[in-house]
Amino acid sequence: MRSSSESTARSRLALTVAPLQYWWSRERMLAFYAEVADSAADTVVLGEVVCARRRELKLADWLALARELRAAGKEVLLATPTLVMGEADVRLVRELAQQGEFALEAGDASALGVLVQAGDVAFALGPHLNIYSQEALREHAVLGATRWCAPAELALAAVSRINPAQAPVPGRDGPLATEVWAFGRLPLAFSARCFTARHHGLNKDNCDFRCRDDADGMTVRSGDGRDFLCLNGTQVQSAGVHALLETPAALRAAGIDRLRLAPTSSGFARVVELFDALVSDTLPPAGARAALRELELPGELIDGYARARAGMEVLTEEA
Repeated sequence: MRSSSESTARSRLALTVAPLQYWWSRERMLAFYAEVADSAADTVVLGEVVCARRRELKLADWLALARELRAAGKEVLLATPTLVMGEADVRLVRELAQQGEFALEAGDASALGVLVQAGDVAFALGPHLNIYSQEALREHAVLGATRWCAPAELALAAVSRINPAQAPVPGRDGPLATEVWAFGRLPLAFSARCFTARHHGLNKDNCDFRCRDDADGMTVRSGDGRDFLCLNGTQVQSAGVHALLETPAALRAAGIDRLRLAPTSSGFARVVELFDALVSDTLPPAGARAALRELELPGELIDGYARARAGMEVLTEEA
């Protein structure tokens, strides 16, 4: 159980910048992370997690960027791929485990196997691992995890039952911290096939890297013209932009320690500012909602999953 002194010391929930899900140019990525370095974000997770063919930055580049962000006062984690599909992907996971300078975020179960075999490697449990019960979380925690990012489709009530505020699951360095997806298009599925290439009549191995044309993915509309899904290479996302806007008290009551913010091509610096004000309890959810709606985001705000409803439901007006 967390002591009252620990709760007081941790008066502000931490903000994590999720790995970039889209393929931006090298120059754009470096400019984006320079902006993140000057932001109120506490943690940055770096790495290519969607498609191994995207190689704007090599591992040495990611490490150099990680050092720059650390020098700016950020905690940095390196993410393993979400789909490990071949020997090249396995080699990358091994190289990440061996670099020894930064903690890792495990993207899938095969990465966990490599990390455990590597020995004393600190890591977080990423949102794409299938952890949907306290028993499953305990099994993963004993492998050496320090924190858990809940799957994006879990409701707050479910998260609070899996890692309760009053009796959190033990982790490597103490109670396992809980992070939830708080902003950005939701990651819904990954595939060995490339949806963007297929849309353009191409195969994955000769895709012409067409996802470079879509800074926030490619929106798919239903037969009646509604925004429905988003194609992003091998990934399918929600068309809407999930925004979890709750008071710090409500989030802490659900056992949540951290909020994850996924990058968008415009307005992200302002997004971090608004969530910083929200978790600092200087901006109410209604004010944050109104300010987010003024930004040029790639889709309308939604929050259904957090309420145990359809994920594409439009953001609630309460609070």
